[in-house]
Amino acid sequence: MIVAVPKETKEKERRVSLSPDVAGSLVKQGFEVIMEKDAGILSYFENEKYQNTGVKIVEDKSSLYSTADVILKVNAPTPEEIAGMKKGAILISLMYAATNPAMVEACERAGISAFSMDAIPRISRAQKMDVLSSQANLAGYKAVILGAAALGKIFPLLMTAAGTIKPSRVVIMGAGVAGLQAIATAKRLGAIVEVSDIRPETKEQVESLGGKFIELKGDDSVKLEGGYVKNVSDEFLKKQQALIAKHIAEADLVVTTALIPGKKAPVLITDEMVKSMKMGSVIVDMAVEQGGNCTQSELNKTVVKNGVTIIGESNLPSLLPLNASELYAKNISSFLLHLADKDKFRWEMEEEITAGSLMVHEGKSVHPSLKKQA
Repeated sequence: MIVAVPKETKEKERRVSLSPDVAGSLVKQGFEVIMEKDAGILSYFENEKYQNTGVKIVEDKSSLYSTADVILKVNAPTPEEIAGMKKGAILISLMYAATNPAMVEACERAGISAFSMDAIPRISRAQKMDVLSSQANLAGYKAVILGAAALGKIFPLLMTAAGTIKPSRVVIMGAGVAGLQAIATAKRLGAIVEVSDIRPETKEQVESLGGKFIELKGDDSVKLEGGYVKNVSDEFLKKQQALIAKHIAEADLVVTTALIPGKKAPVLITDEMVKSMKMGSVIVDMAVEQGGNCTQSELNKTVVKNGVTIIGESNLPSLLPLNASELYAKNISSFLLHLADKDKFRWEMEEEITAGSLMVHEGKSVHPSLKKQA
């Protein structure tokens, strides 16, 4: 089976879907692995590193697409790239298919099958395939580092002969994977950390990392699925905003991580809240690609509003491409080996991981989320 890795083409993307070590392990298991020249160069993986593990390097992207049995990518290919895949080939990448109908239609027209890494069920036996967690973990770390770099003061308490420096106050909004890593990073740097999350069950995790939990009682509008927020009412968001307004006004750094899959990110920081913040304070909006948790954040820009620096970096894992690619490679190879061996795919259509992640099969949309839209 020929497994191919093209170079990522999305703007600001520095990751690659296979690291040399993981590519080499697939070669040892009997797969033929081919890579586009310099596909890993932005992740600091040289072509020679891949070649030394038995990977074939090719320069012609179109021939790579047309000969591959399986395409492994971080971001989904463009419709034009998908059109170049041979009929019956298989695509595995992040797809966010429910919000990307043009890409789904391209898969149907090409007669291929497509698995979406972001749709892998979050169950215990799929943990090693959970790309959302592996990348969010890094993003939470990087968000705090970016915030610390933009802040005009240090995080820890410092007692010197010239006087005492008070510790910075950091507010983290959302205690998912990214939020928990942000808490741990901010605490390691010496900050006082306060955390808001509408899921009461996260309180224990927050406190175990040394954070102070800002408690808000939930209501019937908060819908959870698999431990993740799927829906929340505007009225509840207003209650949350009112509760955290005081904490945000006193914060030196605010990191927001709140996302609702397939929907616009909820607004947590309003214009008024930004105005209430101290001059020199910083907001890192991790939800900026889905509309943002802050009303004044701008996609892929760092802006200053009312003396507050607002960072809207859309692809935080890509700022740590070496680690992000290493983790992604392990996720995607574990997924591939779950689905196939060196000779063929198993196509166990009722199996939970396969059923949850398969978007298109042999040119037909099969995932429930796509059928609802049809």
